[in-house]
Amino acid sequence: MSEVEVLKVSGKSRPSSVAGAISGVIRQTGRVEVQAIGAGATNQAIKAVAIARGYLISSGIDIVCIPAFIDVLIDDEERTAIKLLVERRPGFSGSNVSPIIQ
Repeated sequence: MSEVEVLKVSGKSRPSSVAGAISGVIRQTGRVEVQAIGAGATNQAIKAVAIARGYLISSGIDIVCIPAFIDVLIDDEERTAIKLLVERRPGFSGSNVSPIIQ
C-alpha cells in the first residue's frame, strides 16, 4: 500500500479549505491522514471532516473517520497529536444516504 498523504491542521486553519483538501485527496487516493495538536486544531480538523463529507456525498462518495493518538516530533520535542484517518466508506452506494447529510 502506498504512503497516506498527511494534512496538518492548526487552530487557525479554515475548515472549508481543509475540507477541500481532504475531498481532493479522497477522490484521488481514497484516504488521507489529518493531524492536529491541541483543542483548537482538533476542533478545526473535525469540522473539516464533516464539511468534506458533505462535499463528497454529492459525488456518491461517503467517508469514515478513524481517530487515534500519535506522537510527533516538533522542534526536538515530542508532542501528542490527534490523527484522523479519513477514508472512503466501504460498501457505500449513493442510494443509502442518511437523511441527516442530504
